[in-house]
Amino acid sequence: MRARSQSKRGQRGISFIGLLFVAGVLACLGVVAAQVIPTLIEYQAIDKAANKAKEGTTVPEVRAIFDRAQAIDDFKSVTGKDLDVQKVGDKVVVSYSYEREIHLFGPAFLLLKYKGQSR
Repeated sequence: MRARSQSKRGQRGISFIGLLFVAGVLACLGVVAAQVIPTLIEYQAIDKAANKAKEGTTVPEVRAIFDRAQAIDDFKSVTGKDLDVQKVGDKVVVSYSYEREIHLFGPAFLLLKYKGQSR
């Protein structure tokens, strides 16, 4: 009898219900990550286009360079008209900001706010 009680105390692990719960949480996180990752890739493309656009000397030229990069990388969240172009000293700084909404379920949405500027 004593050996049996010691073996029960020594057993560790997760129950089947616990396993289902953990799998469900991981599946939900995976679905959200699968929807967020494309927005991060788009953000990187916009950042690359803004850094390329800072090579322009005038505001229309900066916007034209950005629009060409937008056509190549095929993103829709920001256009040349949405850019804030400023000259700081002798350097052109291109700023942008935008929001992306991801529908999760029912009335729940995930709002992602992206903001950046050329380096």
